[in-house]
Amino acid sequence: MTRTVLVVGGGGREHALVSALMKSPKTPRVICAPGNPGIAAQAEVRPIPLTDLDGLVALAAEVQADLVIIGPEAPLVAGLADRLRAAGIPTVGPSAAAAALEGSKAFSKEIMVAAGVPTAPSATVTDLDVGLFSADELGYPVAIKADGLAAGKGVVIARTKAEARVALEDCFVRERFGEAGRTVVIEAGLSGPEVSLLAVCDGTNVRRFPAARDYKPIGDANTGPNTGGMGSVSPIPDVPDDLADQLVDLVHRPVIAELARRGIPFVGVLYAGIMMTADGPMVLEFNTRFGDPETQAILPRLDEDLLDILDATANGTLSNDPVRVSPDACVAVVLAAAGYPDDPQLGDPLSGLTRANASGSLVFHAGTALDANGRLVTAGGRVLAVAATGSDSDAARLRAYATATQIRFRGRQMRTDIGEGLAPRGDD
Repeated sequence: MTRTVLVVGGGGREHALVSALMKSPKTPRVICAPGNPGIAAQAEVRPIPLTDLDGLVALAAEVQADLVIIGPEAPLVAGLADRLRAAGIPTVGPSAAAAALEGSKAFSKEIMVAAGVPTAPSATVTDLDVGLFSADELGYPVAIKADGLAAGKGVVIARTKAEARVALEDCFVRERFGEAGRTVVIEAGLSGPEVSLLAVCDGTNVRRFPAARDYKPIGDANTGPNTGGMGSVSPIPDVPDDLADQLVDLVHRPVIAELARRGIPFVGVLYAGIMMTADGPMVLEFNTRFGDPETQAILPRLDEDLLDILDATANGTLSNDPVRVSPDACVAVVLAAAGYPDDPQLGDPLSGLTRANASGSLVFHAGTALDANGRLVTAGGRVLAVAATGSDSDAARLRAYATATQIRFRGRQMRTDIGEGLAPRGDD
């Protein structure tokens, strides 16, 4: 019998998930809600908004979904996975209680401390003056983080008290992040390369994907404001497989065990953002879903059936072996709208997609739509991600950029240094 899989979401991560699922030898029927024009070229789409939890559960029941994969964080925090499981539908995505690892940075820090996971000293505050005092006590630079969901934009690195005041006023006075910024976590500053390490978990067992690196600032050389991610690369030479295994033992397994001890089994994807400091690895944050854009650089490397992996995740039958991947590298480059991240300009026509799609690279749609005339236009801050594989990161990035530069729209923003300098150079 043909299996039916529902993917919830409509961004680049979901396009990458749909593309990988469509490669399954089991030839599943794949449906995506709400989807996007790129996904619609590969699978069925249903225009149900992410905020309509009842509608999404009804859709899963209507199509008799054998598996639901929840992409974005907001419906997870809102309890979509709980509703689907209550309806008897196998689901990849944690409960609302477990998704609080991402939905509340204060809760995340509490779990890390209880589980013995290394992380920076911090303070949780709800007041401007207390926040400034705490920042002074921790010593600059500090990371100032809105407690709740802020679409990847709720973190500021404050190097001076004046910068800390601006960041805290954004939360407490100007209420830039709304409810998400009413509580703030302030962390001592750390330095070192960052690593994204994703693993699927079935409540007990953990299978990791290969390490990846996300490039969050808008500009080359990590300049400018943070974004949801301007590109990613996998693998990364400073976190080989044996080190990734050690990090899973240090980070993911203790957190899963601590949540289980509290009666909160974690079933889904646990993403750890880790900084490799001079004093050892330190966890910066957890996400409770596939990363975006890391997924766009990881899934093209898969050397096994993603549907089998996710079935085992939902049904509690995971092994603890790492996910098998190709030795090739993959680089994913994000093309963002003019004005992103603060004020993305929407509705600008895209050109060059036909050539790009024929290039051999993968073009994942994120923020695109069809206008009244049927033209493909920008419809979000991050518009597309172009991913390419190669024998090493240099080869992959050359292919990715060769394709990405063919795609045009007004004010296109694109970093030029994704994956740069990561290819192995031998003994010299």
